[in-house]
Amino acid sequence: MASREAARAAAMAGLGGFLVIFALAELSQFSGAALLIAPFGASCVLVFALPASPLAQPRNVIGGHLVSTAVGLAAFMAFGATPLAFGVGVGLAIAAMLLTRTTHPPAGADPIVVILAGASWTFLVAPVLAGAVAIVLGGAVYHRAATGSAYPVRN
Repeated sequence: MASREAARAAAMAGLGGFLVIFALAELSQFSGAALLIAPFGASCVLVFALPASPLAQPRNVIGGHLVSTAVGLAAFMAFGATPLAFGVGVGLAIAAMLLTRTTHPPAGADPIVVILAGASWTFLVAPVLAGAVAIVLGGAVYHRAATGSAYPVRN
C-alpha cells in the first residue's frame, strides 16, 4: 500500500500530465493544427513525475524531440517508409541526442512517428516544437504553483 505522501505525489504528477495533454488536445481541436504525438505522454511522465531528472530538463525535452524528429525526417526523406528508415532513424536519433547532450528517451520514438505519419519538415514546428515547449512551460508553471518542486532544475 502506498503511503499518503506517495499517493499525493502520484496524483499531482498525474494531474500535471493531464492538464498539459488536455490543453494540447483542446488547442489541436480548436485550431485544427496537430499539436500531439504519442511520445509527449512519456515526456509528461518525466517532467511531472521526475522533474529533477536530467532527462526531464528543458534542453533535453525540447532539444531531444527536435533532434530526433529532424533525424527521423531525414531518414524518411532518404529511404521512404522502409524498415531501413525506421532503424536508421532511431539509431541515429539516439546517437545525435547523446552527441548534442539532449538525451530524452521519449524522443527516441519520434523517428517512428515521423515515418508512420509520412510527415514533412513542418512537423518540426507543429506538433514537435510547439508541443515540447508547451510541456516544459506547463511543467514550470505547474510545479511552481501546485507541487513546490523546482522545475527546471539548474545544475
